[in-house]
Amino acid sequence: MARLLLTIRYDGTRYHGWQVQQNALTVQEVLQDAVERVTGVRSGITGCSRTDAGVHALRFCCAMDTDSPLREDRMIRALNACLPADIAVYECREVPPDFHPRYMAQGKRYGYYIWNGMARQPFYGRYALHRVGKLDEAGMNDTASLFLGTHDFSAFCASGSGVEDRVRTVRTAHVNRNGDGLCFHVEADGFLYNMVRIMVGSLLDVQAGRRQNAQIAEALRTGNRSLAGFTAPAHGLFLEDVFYPEEVFAWQTNGI
Repeated sequence: MARLLLTIRYDGTRYHGWQVQQNALTVQEVLQDAVERVTGVRSGITGCSRTDAGVHALRFCCAMDTDSPLREDRMIRALNACLPADIAVYECREVPPDFHPRYMAQGKRYGYYIWNGMARQPFYGRYALHRVGKLDEAGMNDTASLFLGTHDFSAFCASGSGVEDRVRTVRTAHVNRNGDGLCFHVEADGFLYNMVRIMVGSLLDVQAGRRQNAQIAEALRTGNRSLAGFTAPAHGLFLEDVFYPEEVFAWQTNGI
């Protein structure tokens, strides 16, 4: 029995997030279907995160145990032949038997995309929030800088979250503009439910004059959700990267 780390990309538009749910199509379910077709066994697949309905992933990591002899490129080709066009496996490697894609992750990076043109962009409609009215990149970065460091992010978490420890360390948080397109990139050791989307809503509320930076700073200090911004729609959010210790990927090379 081998444990394989699969790295996938997906367009989350038609899925209710990663995790299997009753009466809802999810990425995990579709991937399990493909694995069963390839190996003949319906393997459990553990993901690195629980993405919301409509959220996309440029790099999502998940692990499964299998007796199949297929490895690396052969497994990639076999799974992709069984997957729909909006999900693709692009890496497959054997990892240590105790590897866990969620608990061993040292951090993640998300990107939230905004189209800031006067007219909507039909080609970006599924992947970026359309916002009319000029957004000031420098001002947005002033607000984003408030998130840097270690804080209790209770004010930036959906009310339905059952997570008790809401302290997270944000390593980078900045906005880049490319023409009419903007992207908020944020990297942290972990994220709470809707955390990035509330961060984005806070940036946009400050830009619109509905909030001030002092309120965002106070939200971080007190955990008062009413001081933070709205929850931005899911379709502009991408999981961009997941970070693991180097020894995970040196495992086979070192013969451990």
